[in-house]
Amino acid sequence: MKKKEESFKVKGEELLKKVKQLVKEGNIRKITIKDKNGKVLIVFPLTIGVVGAVLAPVLAAVGAIAALVTECTISVEREQKKN
Repeated sequence: MKKKEESFKVKGEELLKKVKQLVKEGNIRKITIKDKNGKVLIVFPLTIGVVGAVLAPVLAAVGAIAALVTECTISVEREQKKN
């Protein structure tokens, strides 16, 4: 499997919504959230079959980060199937 990285700049209030959207896409392997200066705030891997109960503490932490930052960058590592 090939890996592809993408980054999204979001405002603090949009952070949790964007992370939830990315998790639903399903092909994400890892999410890294950085502040506007590039400092890593949280990194969490996503494995196949992750369910809501397992993600709840992570999403709570993301919500807390969203309350503290005005702007941040979400970096995602996706797995792409080889053709």
